[in-house]
Amino acid sequence: MSHLSLSSFLRRSALALTVGLAGLLAPTAQAAEPLKIGYSDYPSFVAWEVAIQKGWFKEAGVDVQFIWFEYAPSLDAFSSGKLDGLNIAACDQLVIAGASKAASKTILISDYTDGNDQIIGKPGITSMKELKGKKVGVEVGLVDHLLLQEGLKKVGLKMEDVILVNVVTTDTPQALASGQVDAVACWQPSVNQTFKLVPGAKTLFSSKELPGLIYDTLVVTPDSLAKRKADWVAVAKVWERVVAYVQDPKTIDESMKIMGARNGVDPVEYAKIFPGSRLHTLAMNKAAFALGKSGPGTLFGAQVIADEFNRANKIYADKIDVAAYQDSSVIDALVK
Repeated sequence: MSHLSLSSFLRRSALALTVGLAGLLAPTAQAAEPLKIGYSDYPSFVAWEVAIQKGWFKEAGVDVQFIWFEYAPSLDAFSSGKLDGLNIAACDQLVIAGASKAASKTILISDYTDGNDQIIGKPGITSMKELKGKKVGVEVGLVDHLLLQEGLKKVGLKMEDVILVNVVTTDTPQALASGQVDAVACWQPSVNQTFKLVPGAKTLFSSKELPGLIYDTLVVTPDSLAKRKADWVAVAKVWERVVAYVQDPKTIDESMKIMGARNGVDPVEYAKIFPGSRLHTLAMNKAAFALGKSGPGTLFGAQVIADEFNRANKIYADKIDVAAYQDSSVIDALVK
């Protein structure tokens, strides 16, 4: 082989090797891009903080970036394509689907609320019936608006029987304390803050009376699920580890310290509110993902109720195929 032909061969070989390496490295570079996951101030969402602080995602081989939001802005960030995943109340997934047409898939149920969402009356109001003609502060169109409706139904009242005042959930304690409203609908930790600011306030109704109505979930974009399925399976495995850790009597105190520190709540206080969220293991996820069952108790049944509520309150117009927004494949890969 001549010097010229040898040089040409080496150049061609080097080029082929470069192209080959680039092809091999490209997926790695793509996989190294962190999954961006939004979370906000609700106990089952804050539970992820345990895994973040302990480095469990790194141990699981998945690169994630959890981004802290106020709740409503987190919905905006997801619907505008700034996040791969979002911790969200299941009924609010339909809100962003109906309002912005943002596609999403529920892949994991973190809990259903078991008392952590409440309707609270000012001193002197002791029952839901007494709300007739009264002002109720609630973040209109979001999850506790639905809870308010269901609580009113229980005593034979309709939404038209109360005066709705649109109040951001984090502002509901101040709204009740200032006398702006007669009652509020909110979730933890705003519930506890309300009782601190308004001595004598009373719980009139809570999600404990309707278990399985309000699910809290992790939703992801269909594109991210299709391209990063193995990573989302790894995230779900980490969730199982989180649930075990925060429920273990040996580690619950440390868990409450980590979670309380995330949002400035005393660990002792956090330990009191945490049981109001019924965390779901992966096995519980499997059961709750069952399709076709009506009423509270499955994700499908709860979202059918939410869809009816959203359309009745003109949050969006067209009926949503709620099953199309659920994908149990991540859970199915882990629980047979």
